[in-house]
Amino acid sequence: MSTFVIGYYALLIGASCLAAYFKKRQLFLLIFSLTLISFVTGIVGGVGALRFITVAAGLLALAAGVSYAFREFLIIIASDGIAKELRTAPLTAAFGMFVIFTYAIAGTFAPIIAPFGEAEVISSAFAPADENMLLGADQLGRDMFSRLIYGARNTVGLALVATSLAFILGALTGLLAATKGGWFDQLMGRVADVIMSVPSLIFALLMLSIFGTSLFVIVIIVALIYSPRVFRLTRAVAGNVVVMDYIEAAKLRGEGNWYLIRREILPNSTAPLVAEFGLEFCFVFLLIAGLSFLGLGIQPPTADWGSMVRENATLISFGELTPLIPAAAIALLTVSVNFVVDWMLFRSSGLKEV
Repeated sequence: MSTFVIGYYALLIGASCLAAYFKKRQLFLLIFSLTLISFVTGIVGGVGALRFITVAAGLLALAAGVSYAFREFLIIIASDGIAKELRTAPLTAAFGMFVIFTYAIAGTFAPIIAPFGEAEVISSAFAPADENMLLGADQLGRDMFSRLIYGARNTVGLALVATSLAFILGALTGLLAATKGGWFDQLMGRVADVIMSVPSLIFALLMLSIFGTSLFVIVIIVALIYSPRVFRLTRAVAGNVVVMDYIEAAKLRGEGNWYLIRREILPNSTAPLVAEFGLEFCFVFLLIAGLSFLGLGIQPPTADWGSMVRENATLISFGELTPLIPAAAIALLTVSVNFVVDWMLFRSSGLKEV
């Protein structure tokens, strides 16, 4: 243990000295801050706490390395304009893009990646992990890893469809309201106010208890819940565009509303709307996962991360972390999408790094 402690502090102090010698100010602050935190934590928690910090720092370093490599890969294969933007992306955004890419591959090629079928019973209930089952079995003896892979297709896919529908409805009505104005604008605004005044989870539970829990109903209800948010943003962004001189010039030329939306307003409103799509996806994704956890979302035997947490929650009482794996998958995707959205908002705001 003493050898580990001496080697640990020697590595940190040596790395911080090298960073200071080569004038890498941010790297020096990072490493030396880790040294101070480790010193205090080691006094309080002993060698076990130092080992935990070592593992956590190693995982962060691995994530940073993967993010940097993935960003460089995207820069190489992208066009010149996109590559220029990607060079400004922080490692957090690169990490988010890598996670999104990984989830997309897992969902698209789920039947090829998963070793067993989505609802195939291959073992006894709650069987431990072995060479055939990486994460063990669930309450019915189905492979948890296979269901986790299929859950990427079902949960994320359903959230993507519902978000796309909500975005189409909200953006279309918002653009029309900004262009037409008058009674149509007032009517859509009041409808959006009424829908947004009801808590989303309560509204979803009420509608699903009335109309059932089919996938089609879930998509329609979730789209109706979140389309007013998109409407509000689109109306605000488009409202700042319709007062521009080039819009007035287009109206004087006799251009119709659809021309103004397609050729004038929408191209100048793309950046905030794309960022809003990412945020709406996070909200929709979490709502669908929450509904599945409550038993009103995606129904068995279809694999879904929210229902997987509920079905295996009893294992937590025995010290097993298996139910936390689908919960971690939900959290990881949500954080990753927010990383990318934060970078996109920063770029669209016109701010530059100093």
